[in-house]
Amino acid sequence: MKNENCIFCKIAAGEIPSATIYEDDDFRVILDIEPASKGHALILPKEHYANLYELPEELASKVLIVAKKVITSMTEIVGCDGYNVLQNNGEVAGQTVFHFHMHLIPRYKDDDVTIGWKPGKLTDVLKEQILSKMK
Repeated sequence: MKNENCIFCKIAAGEIPSATIYEDDDFRVILDIEPASKGHALILPKEHYANLYELPEELASKVLIVAKKVITSMTEIVGCDGYNVLQNNGEVAGQTVFHFHMHLIPRYKDDDVTIGWKPGKLTDVLKEQILSKMK
C-alpha cells in the first residue's frame, strides 16, 4: 500500500531520485538531504505506514537488521566514533514526515549534534502504576 501524497513513498519507490545506500524488497535506505552529521541516513519501508504503531511486526523486526547492516558498513566508510539510531512517532515526539522512518546518525567526537532530554525521576508510585497495568 502506498500513499500517493507521501514524499517518502515516492522516494522509497524510486519515483524521486535519492542517494540510495542500501535496498532490499522491503526497505530503501537513503542519505538524508538535511543531515545532522556526515553520513546521516534514513531507513524507509517501501510500503506506507505512518509510524511504528502501524508497522507490521515482521518489518519492525527487520528494520533493526537493516540498521545493523548499514551502520556496520557506514562506520568504516565515514569514520565515525558511534551512532544514534532514532525513530520518532507523532508530531509531539518530533515526527515531521508521517511515513515510518528510522534515522541512522553517525556521531563524531566533539560534534555539535544534540539528542537528549532532562532526566527525571521514576517514583515508586509511578513505577507501580505502570507495572500493574502492563501485567
